[in-house]
Amino acid sequence: MKCEITITDEGCVALTSDQTLGDSEVKLISTVLENPHCKLETLKLWSCKITDEGCVALTSALRSNPSHLRHLDLSDNNVGDSGVKLISTVLENPHCKLETLKLMKCKITDEGCVALTSALRSNPSHLRHLDLSGKNVGDSGVKLISTVLENPHCKLETLNLWRCEITDEGCVALTSALRSNPSHLRHLHLSDNNVGDSGVKLISTVLENPHCKLETLNLWRCEITDEGCVALTSALRSNPSHLRHLDLSDNNVGDSGVKLLRELRDDPHYKLETVRPHR
Repeated sequence: MKCEITITDEGCVALTSDQTLGDSEVKLISTVLENPHCKLETLKLWSCKITDEGCVALTSALRSNPSHLRHLDLSDNNVGDSGVKLISTVLENPHCKLETLKLMKCKITDEGCVALTSALRSNPSHLRHLDLSGKNVGDSGVKLISTVLENPHCKLETLNLWRCEITDEGCVALTSALRSNPSHLRHLHLSDNNVGDSGVKLISTVLENPHCKLETLNLWRCEITDEGCVALTSALRSNPSHLRHLDLSDNNVGDSGVKLLRELRDDPHYKLETVRPHR
């Protein structure tokens, strides 16, 4: 039987209004998600003032009907460690098919990262895109995430960790994991962290691995100088075929560093489509 839903003018006003959703509205949405006939694949609840209370209803619905939702965005909400622990119970469900999880600018600490990475280690094969940007993670959190990345069953393709207060210490764990399992990650965003030249040198050891398939590397505002550019361009010359987009904007890159980057961009042997800075 064909199912039809008729929306009145009043309903259209509600749908198109600029009112912010909250926990009560998430509870209503959750009643839809737990319906076994629901085929919703993408749910974006960015900046909706959702708290852990809303996460209780949401995750309860997804545990009862885990197989359809593919993309979940809870960024810029009041979701803390307890909320992430609830979401983790969904991720560890072998029937969960979630491919994208965005928790940018949520209030997550190491405690939340422990639960999240534990779930991903137990069920690593579905998630493709993970965003924990916005002062969530830190070096200790990156170390936990690295245990997921080094799992040969991990299929993560995009990892966003901008502005996460990551230093060289975090880069050591991250690059060690990517050297042991280099073939899946395609897009890495480490911008606005304290990476520096030493961190870039570590990342370069990943890029020079012939099994590395990284296509996008964003390192803007990472305190990188010409020294880091030397290591980076040397790695790309030894393995030139995969990287497409490189962003080193707003770093301390001088004329010699820009010259190295420009030579890579202009050389037909390389596949670089976007290089910044490009002066």
